[in-house]
Amino acid sequence: MDDPVFVIHGVANRSQEGFGATVADLQTASGLDMVPVYWGDLGADDRFVTAALPTRPVTLPGARKSSGLRDANEPPSAVVPEPTLASALASDSQAPDQWTQVETAVRERLASVEQQAASGLRDGPRHGDADEILEYLAEEWRTTEWLRRTDDPVLLFETGRSLAEALIEAADLWADGAGSYDGLRASDEGEGRLRRMVRNRLRDLDRVAGAAVQAAAGRLNNALRTKFGPGTTRFLGDVLVYQRHREAIHARVRESIDSVDPALGRTSDRPVRVAAHSLGGVIAVDMATATTPLWTSSLVTFGSQAAFLHACDPRGGQILPYSGSRPVVLPPSLARWTNLWEPLDMLAFIAGGVFQLHDGSAPVDICVPHAARTGVWTHSCYWDLPSVASEISTAMADQ
Repeated sequence: MDDPVFVIHGVANRSQEGFGATVADLQTASGLDMVPVYWGDLGADDRFVTAALPTRPVTLPGARKSSGLRDANEPPSAVVPEPTLASALASDSQAPDQWTQVETAVRERLASVEQQAASGLRDGPRHGDADEILEYLAEEWRTTEWLRRTDDPVLLFETGRSLAEALIEAADLWADGAGSYDGLRASDEGEGRLRRMVRNRLRDLDRVAGAAVQAAAGRLNNALRTKFGPGTTRFLGDVLVYQRHREAIHARVRESIDSVDPALGRTSDRPVRVAAHSLGGVIAVDMATATTPLWTSSLVTFGSQAAFLHACDPRGGQILPYSGSRPVVLPPSLARWTNLWEPLDMLAFIAGGVFQLHDGSAPVDICVPHAARTGVWTHSCYWDLPSVASEISTAMADQ
């Protein structure tokens, strides 16, 4: 009878019963005998991490200022994340190749009015109107806060088109003859109305673009902080706790193995098989490469950071620091390693770029397909993916 596969969980797992049920489902899906290794009670206290995520009260436009006494029917103030991403979305310099889209949109819209004039449907702008408008627009464009930083061709084209449309409508209202810009060229306190109209409409469009960017940034901030923030914070919390309590967590893993057979993992003759998620994979690699190693015949990690952490901070034991020029050779106590990663999991890393097995081969990195039902926070999705159960079965075969 084969020895069981020991399954080590990763970060933010605080339910031993729930983890046991998860492993039972994975055992059914993989067809392998599995033993859950629970260490979550030794991890970080993550109950209050959301209290550290920044939000600030924002009074919505149009809302009356509070006198300090809340009206019974007054809605509570909205609390939204500070849109710090908005500034990150806008660079400090003007985006390249903007003018082609803007100029094309302005000329096309004005040309359409000329075509209507030629067909007798309406009077049209005189020759040279587009050149004059674009001259004013080019002068004012550099003063915009948001539009000059975008390189989105659709936004730029629609901005130019909207500006031309506003000028056409204004010309109809101000002109001596319908469709002419003479009325807009009239002096107004030393400044032609056409130039002022270009500047004012461009500023209006710039404010709209800025409001849209900030609204999108606020929603993105909210998604990052409410969906990714707690998960990432819990990950960091458990990593920090593991660094301080590594021996206690390793001892817990050893206890779980001893409960099945105290001889398992002690020598090369009785290696263990391990499947591990997230930080559990780091634990498994650390133990398999320690000075007194946990002899491991086959390791499957999924959503794990062993290579990333070793590249940042050498793990010690029997493995050397990563020099950047060649992979780090792992000891024979880790004979086989399959590493699974999901394309949207920002906490998953490949192993083959940093490590090399003792026989000269590389750990096998496998990208498991993304399932739409898992959404965007995919770090915990591996347990339910049929492809993960299948890859574990394959990796553990004949071990």
